[in-house]
Order: sequence, then structure tokens, then C-alpha cells
Amino acid sequence: MIELRSSILDWIAHRRGLRRWRRASRSAPAMSLSHLRSERAQARKLRHHLNELISVADNRLALPMIGSNAFPKPHGTDWSWRPALWREPLAVPGRSSVLSKTKLGDELTLFHDCQQSELTLRQLRNTREADLAPYGLRMDVFNFDGSFLSLVLDLPEAAVSGLQRRHLIRMDTIVEMEKPLEIFARLNIKHGPNTEQIVRELPLHEEEIMVEFDLAYSNLNEKRIERGWIDLIFENPQMSQVILRDLIFSRRPRAEF
Repeated sequence: MIELRSSILDWIAHRRGLRRWRRASRSAPAMSLSHLRSERAQARKLRHHLNELISVADNRLALPMIGSNAFPKPHGTDWSWRPALWREPLAVPGRSSVLSKTKLGDELTLFHDCQQSELTLRQLRNTREADLAPYGLRMDVFNFDGSFLSLVLDLPEAAVSGLQRRHLIRMDTIVEMEKPLEIFARLNIKHGPNTEQIVRELPLHEEEIMVEFDLAYSNLNEKRIERGWIDLIFENPQMSQVILRDLIFSRRPRAEF
């Protein structure tokens, strides 16, 4: 009974507030300047709180849900991962005129050799029904006077823990581009003084953009593995926009025959 009464009182107060601001809006053209100045100050305070509420609500109610780590995994997967940039909001969501070795979040670093950077990186919220990742990454490249551009993603320790040459490491992504360009993915695994590297070109013309790194063809020393990382290398990126709507990794042992 108390909750019902409280709801009715809240509804009455809300209706009164709407009527008050409706009257103020209609009267604004004829108000005295001092009165108008006072009304504007109150309206701005109200707008600040409303904008905060709307922003938080839009973020929480939008799909997919923040923190989601849901994605299909191949049969036999023993490790899978969606990087934090595609799961959680960053404290600093974007950077402009990005210098080489600039990090976005804790896992992603941009590398280039431009004399003058005209690159921007920004985390964006995914809201399409087709998206499983809560967030995406947009990269805008304007004038580009360098010879290389890459995004380097540090793999977590779990990715290389127990890693063997019989493993396949798979990378799935969703890419949107303004113009056609080539993107390569390079897996790097440091073992002792050496670093094993496997390069694959992303099949951007296919519906499913996926590459697999087969360690059976590597010279990996399983006993000396230290860490791993992925380079995403962009060829001729000048005057282009690339959006990575999702980026996921999985690991599984190849089938035994």
C-alpha cells in the first residue's frame, strides 16, 4: 500500500514538473531578461542530470550487454578470449593525433612511423542486432606519410600456458571498411631468445572473416614459451576508416589421426 501511494505521488510530481516546464517554454519569448536568466540556469541543471540518466540508461539497455563474453567456439576449444576493449568501457575511450606506441586500454598499442600523425582511435558502442561484442574499435586514417601501421594486441598468459605445436589458434573478427584495403594478422610467440611468427591475410571478401595459425608448421620450443601477441597490419591505410566490431580468439588441439 505504501509503495502504491509513493508511485502515485511520484507520478503526480512528474506531471506537475512537465506542466511547469511546458509553461516556461511557452512563456520564454515574453519573459523579462532577469527571469529568463534564472529559468535558463535551472533548466541547465535539470538538463545535466537528465543527460546523465539518459546516457547511462542507453549504455546499460543497449544490446549486447556490457561485459558479454558470449561467442561461438569451435569444438574442442581449451581457451577462448575476447579482449577487454571489445567487452568493457575504457576510462579513455579515444585518442586523436595518435603517436606511435600509444596504448588504448591495457592490451592494445598502435605502432606507425609517420612524421605527423593524422590518426584517431576510438572505442564505440555496438548496437546492431548482429553484434555479439558490446564494443568495437574505430580507426580513422587521414593523411599517412609512413611506411607501416599496425595494432598490437598482447595475448593473456592463459593463451600460451600449456601451448603446444599440436594447437591451432583461431582469430575471428567483424570488419567494416570505407574502402578496400589489405589487413594481415601476425601471431608472435616468444620462446627463449627466439620469436616464432606466423602471418595470415584476413579474407575480407568472405562473409566469415577468420584465420587460423597452425603451430604444427612452426619451430616452437614448447618448453621455453614466454608470451604471445598479435599484430594487425594495415596496408595502404591512407584516407580510410576501419571498424573492428568484434575480435575473438580461441585455441584447440588439432584432431589426432
